[in-house]
Amino acid sequence: MVNAWGSAASRAAGAVIAALAFALFVPEAARSQEALIHSHGISTFGDLHYAADFTHLDYVNPEAPKGGEISVWTMGGFDSYNPYTLKGRAAALSSGVHEALLTGTSDEIGAAYGLLAESLEYPESRDWVVFTLRYTARFSDGSPVTADDVLFSYEILRDKGLSSFRAVIVQMIATAEVIDPLHIKFTFTPDYPRRDVIQAAGGLPVFSKADYIAKNRNLEDSSDAPFLGSGPYVFDSADSGRRVVWRRNPDYWGQDLPINRGRNNFDRIRVEYFGDYQAAFEGFKAGAYTFRDEASSLIWATGYDFPALTKGWVRKDELPNGSITTGQAFTINLRRDRFQDIRVREALGLMFNFEWSNETLFYGLYTRTNSFWDNSELAATGTPGPEELTLLAPLADQLPAGVLTDPAVLAPVSGKGQLDRGNLRKAAALLDAAGWPVGDDGIRRNARGETLRVEILNDSQTFDRVINPYVENLRRLGVDAVHSRVDDAQYTNRERSHDFDMITAQLGQDYIPGSGLQQYFGSGSVGDTFNSMGLADPAVDALIGKVEAAKTRAEMTVAVHALDRVLRALKFWVPQWYKPSHTIAYYDMFEHPDTLPPYALGQLDFWWYNAEKAEKLKAAGAF
Repeated sequence: MVNAWGSAASRAAGAVIAALAFALFVPEAARSQEALIHSHGISTFGDLHYAADFTHLDYVNPEAPKGGEISVWTMGGFDSYNPYTLKGRAAALSSGVHEALLTGTSDEIGAAYGLLAESLEYPESRDWVVFTLRYTARFSDGSPVTADDVLFSYEILRDKGLSSFRAVIVQMIATAEVIDPLHIKFTFTPDYPRRDVIQAAGGLPVFSKADYIAKNRNLEDSSDAPFLGSGPYVFDSADSGRRVVWRRNPDYWGQDLPINRGRNNFDRIRVEYFGDYQAAFEGFKAGAYTFRDEASSLIWATGYDFPALTKGWVRKDELPNGSITTGQAFTINLRRDRFQDIRVREALGLMFNFEWSNETLFYGLYTRTNSFWDNSELAATGTPGPEELTLLAPLADQLPAGVLTDPAVLAPVSGKGQLDRGNLRKAAALLDAAGWPVGDDGIRRNARGETLRVEILNDSQTFDRVINPYVENLRRLGVDAVHSRVDDAQYTNRERSHDFDMITAQLGQDYIPGSGLQQYFGSGSVGDTFNSMGLADPAVDALIGKVEAAKTRAEMTVAVHALDRVLRALKFWVPQWYKPSHTIAYYDMFEHPDTLPPYALGQLDFWWYNAEKAEKLKAAGAF
């Protein structure tokens, strides 16, 4: 049976009907004489870098060969293939099978180009958008991707997605309507900021409605089988939560699109699971997987002297990284009463000695994190200028002391030696003032006799050497501090149920922050894992609104500076560190373009496999 959208004749007829339907569907723009924009993409600020007739992205090798396998590692295990729920632990790359109407690039900020969508049309006000789907778009089972699938996906995410995600969708999108099989219209709520709404709607993953219904799926539950998607990779195999393999779909509908040329080059992507970081490194040395993004400064400085490296089988490289930092930090759980007092949180931060850790443990490879937008112009510096004060002054009675007058808060600086006695005295004074004096046994208690207990939860063996000295410093302060190392499953369960005092989290933000700010810092996301510290602050909520509403890059930068300044002043985190480079090692059979884009390493995206090199390594017994 010929697919309804498969023949040239039916496609031509469908195009005529679609054009007529679309013309009838948007008469309000013509009546108001508001200019309509028809484009192959959209940019938040300024023009798109790639014209409608571009042939490939600048940073890829359009002639990159297809083939081979790349393998990487991750921690723990998995028991599900549904990455859109908190139930179960989804296999790595499970969301990769799903595509969206629009996709970004790694050399632009705020740009999105058509992927499942061929084009989009919207008024200058961005009050609504109509996406035109590509008639060639297919799910991996060969069925067409239609506007009905897009509508279904939006409704499922709105009704059954993560709570913080649902809240954003409800606030942002008023209606979604199918015009015909190739056109869908999103209308945005009247009061929601317009800057990123089209990119956000176009960025929603698209599921197959038919597959979802036929297999009785539930987005809120874990899944023992991957969802059907339209992406370049499909599920290949798995091994009891210890390994998952994704294979390139040779019939991938979008392989010849300009946005995809030179990308998705590996036939297979294999992910190996390990119980701890050291075991994973030993696995790499033995050839259990072939690409490693090294995060341990100790291993980077001292561990790369194994035979595979000395024989030239493995390459060790440092490549530039222009991305905003990850915002890695210990976060303090504000859901606990004892951490509500900012003086307690400040005291905890004073006892982490980054300078000693960097010199003694990290071989001087890291830089201290200070901002949620470090390594970018969005990080607040100095005292607030007049434009920032315009945003901050109306919130003065809700802000921490000093925000309006003092320089942006920086992480405390410590001297030589594990324990900085100056910081110890400052922290002690803060805790005394907060009602946590030291008892006869050296432990601090409040008026009710409760100890100032701080449990740092950890699931990584390599972090022991960082946390243990921190715990020792806290105990010298009189804090009843403990380091609890648990397995990956326990960590995940306790993180999701907010059963912790402090954990390590990644709080870094985007170059054009938008609705994601609500997920990480908004009061409505206290119940989710993104907002690990449980922050609920009216001033922060108000400033998030200012960031979302900014219409120009200059306005956005001022609003982000103000927000960053307030977040840092609340001291709900103990900032850790970052390094502005990628430290990687890989078996010498992978290649990449000479010049990488500023915002991605791209090893699973636009690197490729050199079959000749791989055969030589195999012949030599490298793996």
